[in-house]
Amino acid sequence: MDYNAKLKYGTEEVEIGIKGAASVDVLNPDKMPEIEDVEAAFLACVTDKAIGSEPLKGKISAEDKVTIVVSDITRSWMHQGDIITLLGHYLHDEMKVPFENITILIALGTHRKSTEQEKEIIAGSYMYSNVTVIDHDCDAECTYVGTTSRGTEVRVNPLVIGRKVIVVGGTVHHMMAGFGGGRKNILPGVASRQTIRQNHQRALDPNIAHSDPRVGCALLENNPINEDMNEAAALVDVTYGINIVVATSGRFSGLFGGDLYEAWKESCLFQKKCYEKWIDHEADIVIVSSGGAPKDMNLYQGCKGMMNGMRAMKEGGQMLWLCKCPEGCGAPDYTAWLDPLKEGRLDPALRADFTIGGFIFYLTVENLKKGEVRILTTIDNDTTEPMGMKAFTDASVFAQGIDFTGKSVYVIPYGGSVVPMVEGVD
Repeated sequence: MDYNAKLKYGTEEVEIGIKGAASVDVLNPDKMPEIEDVEAAFLACVTDKAIGSEPLKGKISAEDKVTIVVSDITRSWMHQGDIITLLGHYLHDEMKVPFENITILIALGTHRKSTEQEKEIIAGSYMYSNVTVIDHDCDAECTYVGTTSRGTEVRVNPLVIGRKVIVVGGTVHHMMAGFGGGRKNILPGVASRQTIRQNHQRALDPNIAHSDPRVGCALLENNPINEDMNEAAALVDVTYGINIVVATSGRFSGLFGGDLYEAWKESCLFQKKCYEKWIDHEADIVIVSSGGAPKDMNLYQGCKGMMNGMRAMKEGGQMLWLCKCPEGCGAPDYTAWLDPLKEGRLDPALRADFTIGGFIFYLTVENLKKGEVRILTTIDNDTTEPMGMKAFTDASVFAQGIDFTGKSVYVIPYGGSVVPMVEGVD
């Protein structure tokens, strides 16, 4: 079987020719509904379609101080600025909340600070021009609000204490928390570095040198990270949550508003129906793109595509992974773990000084052990080879030498979003 796979690579498109394969299956998300009237859908999610909550208007008065918690620039694909603009008009024009009472807090977690241009993209020009837009700083003074049953001491940004808090985020599958969005905009979004570390270090298996098998994409029940996040977020009095699901076209597919947990849970179920793809076998070869810009802006973010692709690949198989990474590896903490890896002490080093970037690096290396991986990227091979993959910068030679003859092949154009689920395994 012959097939020409066309996949996104940054802002470009790359074509890979497949010759003589036994089978080629393309794993795309199910066709998602696209919201035609976004303003009407927004109004519904803050009024009569509120989930597990009374409408927003009944929960905030004109005199209240309001903090809108939003995701950072790495989630710009969900176009939250459009929703923040509608929310701003609703709060100011309909609910009569003055601009000076509204602050937008960017849930950076441990990510880098936003530029002013990025703040405007995140908040939308209307709100950026009218209200205060600030980054959360995980190393600044945070307020203690309680301790979870697992012992995580929860400290959060003071702007989510004693104010009406509206959380706006995108719901996607997440490699540690099961799903992103919702409670994740509190922890890690606006939590202290120590709180984030205490939560995230539960990703390591307590008994062996491996990640905890209870932690992973699409896993919520009995996932210690997810359950700890839920407890932590419950310690903050969140007034309302708005959860965004985006189609691969970039258009809004679903808006779910209401109680922080209940509305987020509904958005997860919607996301599962669209993006989880059940398969009856693992393939010899997987060709996967992280999804192009901005999902492949750096390796730290783009590695989700590879990890999802690994779910569809046989042990000892081959992978062609497209992840451009114009910002390189991303978080400096990510590549800081190259030396412990080369010295054969990655696991004990991470347990002694756990960081989020370190764990994502650890998980990347762990996944790459499953087979032979080539990556099309702007990152040099000296960085990628110790991790377990060979880097190529020239698309014309990327697939040379890969023998597709008689092999089963999966093509995954949107690896950052599509989650293969193997029947009888997941």
